[in-house]
Amino acid sequence: MSATEEALAKELADKAAIKAAKKAEKEAKEAAKAERAAQRGVKQAAPTQPDADDPCASRWGDYPMVQSTEVTGRKWTPVDKLTPDLIGQEVLVRGRLYTVRGKGKSAFLMIRQRTATVQAVMFADEETVSKGMVKYACGVPKESIVDVGGVVVAPAAPVESATQQDVELQVNLLRVVSRAAALPFELTDAARSEAEVAAAAERGEVLVTVSQDVRLDNRALDLRTPANQAIFRLQSGVCQLFREALLGQGFMEIHTPKLIAGASEGGAAVFRFDYMGRPGCLAQSPQLYKQMAICADMDRVFEIGPVFRAENSYTHRHLCEFTGLDFEMAIYEHYSEVMDVIERLFMAIFDGLATRYAPELAAVAAQYPFEPIAAKPLRLTFAEGIQMLRDDGLTDVDPLGDLNTELERRLGRLVREKHGTDFYILHRYPAAVRPFYTMPCPDDPTYSNSFDVFIRGEEIISGAQRVHDADLLAARASACGIPLETIQAYIDSFKLGASPHGGCGVGLERVVMLYAGLNNIRKTSLFPRDPKRLEP
Repeated sequence: MSATEEALAKELADKAAIKAAKKAEKEAKEAAKAERAAQRGVKQAAPTQPDADDPCASRWGDYPMVQSTEVTGRKWTPVDKLTPDLIGQEVLVRGRLYTVRGKGKSAFLMIRQRTATVQAVMFADEETVSKGMVKYACGVPKESIVDVGGVVVAPAAPVESATQQDVELQVNLLRVVSRAAALPFELTDAARSEAEVAAAAERGEVLVTVSQDVRLDNRALDLRTPANQAIFRLQSGVCQLFREALLGQGFMEIHTPKLIAGASEGGAAVFRFDYMGRPGCLAQSPQLYKQMAICADMDRVFEIGPVFRAENSYTHRHLCEFTGLDFEMAIYEHYSEVMDVIERLFMAIFDGLATRYAPELAAVAAQYPFEPIAAKPLRLTFAEGIQMLRDDGLTDVDPLGDLNTELERRLGRLVREKHGTDFYILHRYPAAVRPFYTMPCPDDPTYSNSFDVFIRGEEIISGAQRVHDADLLAARASACGIPLETIQAYIDSFKLGASPHGGCGVGLERVVMLYAGLNNIRKTSLFPRDPKRLEP
């Protein structure tokens, strides 16, 4: 290698070394910077336990994991029981940290327990509340479960943002029971009403909202909103009132199989599976077994249980799994006896919801405003309903076809205008649109002894007098394409003497949705199942 070549090679090597040294120096500086940032984060992070010299060390800090190690005898007061009657008393409450706002040596916490909220205030005085305790409070993640102890006091002005507006807690104890991780969305955003969003838009502001899919993907969090807590207490209330009303009318509760051999409603909307080498179905309703119970002389029966429909309908009111409220009863002469029970039943449910669940209805209305339901018994024949639609300009409506959603809503508006009720029964439906076990009308087999019940212009109930003659039942099933061998035990039950009978099925989620004026059935299903959703 010549001298010139050696000099050039040395120059290139020196440049490479200098470049590598600069890169190493840069990486070292970045690593040091990251280390300093991490140290600052540790230093500045809110504490989870007090320092030994904190004057209020016994009053704050995270609990050890609750593992049933002791019974202390402490008493917790429900948030919704915090009223002016307790002013001056020391209480202990457990709830979720809904919001927290720190200001200097003070902190303002909103504690939420289901639908109830109360403001808790902290002011550092180094006797009952230290600066460390305030810092600790401000660092607790939202939605963490906390124990808050303090004295109930009257606020200077009503706390408009809380349900317990006439009291607040003067905090002297704060413990975290369970810390929440980073939230997929803020619960305050999920609890925001459309009216609030619209009002902000008029002011030129944009408020964050949470989409339905994001809510359902994180349902355990979404269900914590006050409105959702109230919705499912209303749902529980409907079930309780349903039971009470029917038990009071001589019914008994039964529980029927959900794994069956054949389609209980006919048609293709059935989930099929292999049952130990044989074809099986998930029950579309308890229909066949309710009727067999009547044949067994049980006379009046009801059931609350799951219903499965393999309908590829992605609408505001359809689900693939929902909760059915069903009843069946022996009748003496006429299917109007069934409608009599339905009217008494729903008047009792509506009255019970209005009187027993006023706070829950208010919580729902705060996020989803709705007009209270107007309900009084009203019966119209299907033909009368069709005539009302025709008189309103729909001259081409099919007199022997089923009503679609648009027609149902339009008829509901007409009924409300003419009769002043959101609740009515439409009966004597065309036989062609009813299940195989529906009794035909004796004067015109084109129609049937059947009915639907509506709330706010949407159907909630289908019911009818059932066919109780085995030969007619077999003929009707064959005409509807149902293999007789899959329901032979059902048909045979009518060969040994069967009481005339009728009944109905009620969709629980749909009842709550329509009673509360909600726009989507997924709001009233705890963990909805529709054609696109199988989890969580």
